[in-house]
Amino acid sequence: MNGHPSDHPAQANDARANDARANDALRALLDIMATLRDPIGGCAWDVEQTHASIAPYAIEEAYEVAEAIETGDMAGLRDELGDLLLQVVFHSRMAEEAGRFTFADVAESISNKLIRRHPHIFADAGQRDARAQTVAWEAQKAEERAAKGAAKTSALDGVAVTLTALTRAQKLSARAARVGFDWPGLDDLFAKLDEEVAELKAELAEATPERLADEMGDLLFVMANLCRKLDLDGEATLRAANAKFTRRFQGVEARLAAEGRTPAAASLAEMEAHWVAVKSAEDAPQGRD
Repeated sequence: MNGHPSDHPAQANDARANDARANDALRALLDIMATLRDPIGGCAWDVEQTHASIAPYAIEEAYEVAEAIETGDMAGLRDELGDLLLQVVFHSRMAEEAGRFTFADVAESISNKLIRRHPHIFADAGQRDARAQTVAWEAQKAEERAAKGAAKTSALDGVAVTLTALTRAQKLSARAARVGFDWPGLDDLFAKLDEEVAELKAELAEATPERLADEMGDLLFVMANLCRKLDLDGEATLRAANAKFTRRFQGVEARLAAEGRTPAAASLAEMEAHWVAVKSAEDAPQGRD
């Protein structure tokens, strides 16, 4: 019978060894960051950085983590997670130098938050299903915002403006939906989608760039809501579509190259024929080994 790892001496030893290794590796990373930031013997580039100057790197590294996951590159994922961890260590080191907080404070903060937001695990609150846990999580977040003394005036407070537009659209509409401002069903949302398409078409004849942008924004916002209603991650869905388009267009380029030609030298009809062939090859059932 399987039990807790401590019931199995070999597993317990492995766990202790991994814990010790993790502690040593993290201590080494923190020491390296401190050395790089040393104003006397450190790296000039690292020393001159600020929270604002390196903020874009955290976003970039997060996307590279997502890409490694989507491509199934586990070695890449290990490296990209390291790059993302570096951003946490970098910001923590700068904050420590300014006397604001340390890496330990960051780790304790997230640990306390996880315990606080999982009372069904860490407190005698009984088990909840996944949907009930999500509701409880959001309620706890609202309580935390109130406890910080934030002037909560809107259900939309706290949705970061630095998110990608598609992700933020989904989060904003999800917040509004939790207080009852939502389309009742998919049919209503599809009707709204048709309405926005019609409004965009109506603007085409004598459109100003501003009006076109406004109508296109409305259409994209409805599409983000459709992703939410279908329980899809809009960002992941669009990334997959981008990858599919890239793969298929490069297939068209390869087929043309085999003919000694380039897309610029081919007609649209010829490129479309190659596109259909590439798509058909992708969609064809794969033979068994």
